[in-house]
Parts: sequence; C-alpha cells; structure tokens
Amino acid sequence: MSRLNRVADMGVELVRRWLGVLRGDLLTARADPLPPSVWLRWVPHGIVCLAAFGVFLGDLAQLNDHGGLELGLALLIALGQSTAMVLALRQPVPAWWLSLGATVLGAMVVRARMEPGEYAFTWPWTAAGLIAHLFVLLLLALRVRTRVSVEVLALTSLITYALQGLMGGRNYQPTGQTAVPLFIVAVVLGVALRGRREARAELGRQTTLTAEERARRTLLEERSRIARELHDVVAHHMSVISIQAQVAPHLVQDPSDELRENLAGIRQNAVEALTELRRVLDVLRSEHPAPGERSDAPQPTLDRLESLVENTRAAGLTVTTGTTGEHRPLPPGVELSAYRIVQEALSNVLRHAPGATAHVTLAYDPRGLRVTVVNTGPTREAPPSAGAGHGLLGMRERAVMLGGRLTAGPWTGKGYKVDAYLPVSAPPATDPPPQDGTA
Repeated sequence: MSRLNRVADMGVELVRRWLGVLRGDLLTARADPLPPSVWLRWVPHGIVCLAAFGVFLGDLAQLNDHGGLELGLALLIALGQSTAMVLALRQPVPAWWLSLGATVLGAMVVRARMEPGEYAFTWPWTAAGLIAHLFVLLLLALRVRTRVSVEVLALTSLITYALQGLMGGRNYQPTGQTAVPLFIVAVVLGVALRGRREARAELGRQTTLTAEERARRTLLEERSRIARELHDVVAHHMSVISIQAQVAPHLVQDPSDELRENLAGIRQNAVEALTELRRVLDVLRSEHPAPGERSDAPQPTLDRLESLVENTRAAGLTVTTGTTGEHRPLPPGVELSAYRIVQEALSNVLRHAPGATAHVTLAYDPRGLRVTVVNTGPTREAPPSAGAGHGLLGMRERAVMLGGRLTAGPWTGKGYKVDAYLPVSAPPATDPPPQDGTA
C-alpha cells in the first residue's frame, strides 16, 4: 500500500510541476515586441494590420449573414479575433488567449443557432477566424521558446477536438481536420524562422568575439615583434655599461677598493641584465620566424633610409624624400621606430595604392622627430592582399611605446597620410607632444 501511495504522490507531484510550467509559460502578459525586419523594416507589421482589417470585415460578414448572429455579437467576436492579430505583434501569449477565446465564444453561440436543413456553417473555425489564428500562432512561435509553442499548439488542438469531436453540432461543415494541420505548419515555420534568427544572432556574436580575439592576438604579436627588435638596442647599451665598468679602474691612478668594488658590482649587474634579456628574447622569439627574419641581423636606423627608398623605387613606386630641421643622431629606439614606420607605410602604398606616388618627410626639432608619409590616390585597382592587417597597429604601437602619437587617414582626395611624432624622451604629463607639426 505504501508503494502505491508513493507512486500516487509522484504522479501528483509530476502533474503539479507540469501545471506550474504551463502557468508560467501561458499565464503571462509579458511584452515581446516583434523586431523590425532587417530588409523590410516595418512592412511586416503593416501587412499584419492590413490582414487584421480584412479578417475583421470577413468574419463580421460571415458570422452575421451565415451564422445568424446579431450584429453586436458578431462585431464583438470579429473584433476579438482581428485585435488578437495586432496584439500578437507585441504580446503574443495574451493574443493567443484572446484569439482562442473569441473562437470558442463564436463556436458556442453559432452551435446554439444551428438548425438541420439550413445553411451548413463552417465550424468550429470560421475561415476568417482560422486565418487570424494562423497569424497569431506564427507570430507567437517567432518569439517564444519552442516549448511554449508546442504547449500552445497542443492546447489549440485539444480545444478543437473538444468542440468538434466531443460536442459537435447539428448542421455544419467541419473545419478541425483542416485547421490542426495548418496550425502545425504555422508553428513549425515560426520555430524554424526563430531558430534561424537566433543562429544568425549567435553567429554575429561569435564573429564579434573572433574579431576581438584576432585584434588582441595581432596586438600581442606586434608588441612581441617590437620587443624582439628593441632587444638589440637595449643589449648594446648594457654591453657598453659592462665594458665601461670593466675599463674604468684602469683609467684612474690608484683607484680605491670601494671604487673597484662598485664598478665590479655595476659590471656584474650589467652582465646579469644581459643574461635576463636573452632569456626574455628566447620566450618572445617565434618558434618559426617569418621568412627572411634573422635574429642576429643588426637593427636598422635612419642611416639606411635611403637604401629602403631605393628598394621601394625598384619595386615600382615613385618616392621622394625631404628633411627639415637640424639632422642629428637620435636614440637607437627612436631611429628604429622611425625606420619601421616609414618601411611599413611605403609597403602599404605598394600594396593598396598601385600607381600612386609617395613622399617621406623627416622633421627634426629639439624634442623629437616627426615622420610623415603621404601618397596620392591609386591609378588602378589594388590586387587582393594576403596581409594580416598589422601595419597600422604596429606603427601606432611603436609611437605610443616612445611616448609619441601616430595618426593615419585619408589625405587630398583618394590619397593617404601617416603622421607620427616620436619624442626623444617621454614628455612630462604637463607637456604633451606637439600636434600638427608644431614644436
């Protein structure tokens, strides 16, 4: 007996949970507006409103003329079914209840007026009521979860069976066998379109995340490449410090023990710093370096700029150069960054502006160097590029690393301009780098 009680209790609990799910899904007035179409914008909303007006007129005429209902009652039922279509654009579940309630009310009052031998009314679904409910089910399935759509379809079919199969009438043309398959088609279509819309939205989110991750990875790759290049610059200074600390005692007559000890400590720290730099470089260096990249090659400076320009001219690009201000040696990091910015800018002109001409300007001022690369518009269409789009990002990183800034954008029609300012040392917070070439 106790086992039967447990089974009964489990059954009651299951029914209670199921009823709780139905209550949560169907007894709600939650607003869920139909979003505008991507291509048609508000046209679907207008179509639904126009169809609702047609349903209202058709249902009113059918109920009043052939159903034998008074004008006021026929007007109420027709208004309920047409209003449900418009309401479904914003609140699909309440709209379904309204459409189903209007249909049941119409079916009951028409059934009470059926007489054998008279007009055989289409029952329990009128033609206009069937169209209205199809619209409601489709609009509902487009926006609610699949479970709710199945529940609505099941209850609609159950009520249709109860009206036609259990209650019946004395003289009518049955429409339940036609209505239920059409309802199934409408729900399946709505669920499929909703799934497609959600899949496209998820694809858009994944595409955005992928683009953000690609940009992040590109930034890290550029910073790693810049760090590898600057290794030689830093290593050179540390080597000089080590050598100077080793030679310094021989330049002083009778150096004290304290001086020897301090210089030996400086040299030891420099050697240890060089060792750590090599370890960091081993971590940053790619396992498979890019073709033509040599880790032991000296890093270029502005002394090699003319060679770079000559190579670019040999590739078919007309390049002119100019220098303003007093030419002077700059810190190796500044010269390396300036060289790489010019190199990348000219590469972009070759890649994206075939037939254009370019002009490179180096403007020296007491606080830094301004690098400007401008080009005219292309004379023919650029071929597809296999580049990864790292150029502007790398140039900007080099400028920011030195405390400077870089701007890039259209110039004189279809041309392009890259403008970078590289300070010799990072300016204080109250002294920003000059803008627009002013010193």
